[in-house]
Amino acid sequence: MGLAGAAAGFVNTVVGSGSLISFPTLVALGHAPLSANVTNNLGLLFGALSGTWGYRRELSGQGARLLRLMPVALLGSLVGAALLLVLPSETFDAVVPLLVGVAVVLVVAKPWLADRVDLAQEGRFAPAALGVFLASIYGGYFGAAQGVLLLGLLGVLLTGTLQELNAVKNALAAGVNCLAAVVFLWQAPEQIDLPAAAALAVGAVVGGQAGARFGRRLPPPVMRAVVAVVGVVAIVVLVR
Repeated sequence: MGLAGAAAGFVNTVVGSGSLISFPTLVALGHAPLSANVTNNLGLLFGALSGTWGYRRELSGQGARLLRLMPVALLGSLVGAALLLVLPSETFDAVVPLLVGVAVVLVVAKPWLADRVDLAQEGRFAPAALGVFLASIYGGYFGAAQGVLLLGLLGVLLTGTLQELNAVKNALAAGVNCLAAVVFLWQAPEQIDLPAAAALAVGAVVGGQAGARFGRRLPPPVMRAVVAVVGVVAIVVLVR
C-alpha cells in the first residue's frame, strides 16, 4: 500500500487522478468499494497536504483567492461526503467519465479559450466559485480525477500561470479531502482500515513532495499534455 500511496500522491500533486491507482489497489486487496473509498480518502489526505506544502512558493500572493474559494470547496466536500453515505454509487458513475472528459478539454483548450472568452477575470468570480463547488461535491463523494476537473475549471475561469493554478488546485483538493475525512471518521469509522490508510499516508507524503519538485518544472504545454494523458486514462478506467 505504501507504493500505491506514493504513486497516487505523486500523480495527485502533478495533475490529479491518483485515486485511480490507490482505490483499485485497495479493492484488489479485498476491500469493499465503500471501505476502499473511505480508506483511500483518509490516506491520500496527507499526500494532498504534502503536495500543497511543496507548491507553497506558487501559492504566494494567492491568499485572497484561496480565502474566497476554500469555503465553497469545503461546502461542496460536505455535500459530497454526505451523498456517499446515503446514495448508491451508480448515481454518480454515469456522469463521472463525462466530467473528466470536460476537464481534459478545458485544460488543453485553455490558451485558445482565454483569447476568445472574457471569463478569466477576477471580477467574474461567480462561475469559478460554482465550478469549484460542483467539483468539490464530486471530490467529497469519490475524488478520482478531482484534480483534473479542478485544474480545467480554474485554468479557464481564473487568471494565472498553469503552475499557480495547480498550486490552488492542490490546496483546494487538500481542503476537500480533509473535510470529507472528518465526516467519514465521524459517521463511518467502521469502514476505515486504519493500517491501510496509514500505509497510504506514508507513501502519499513522499509522493506528494516528489510530485511538487517534478511538476513545477514542467512547461505549460508539457503539463497540459500530461493532464490530457492522465484524463484519458481516467476515463478509460472509469467506464470499464
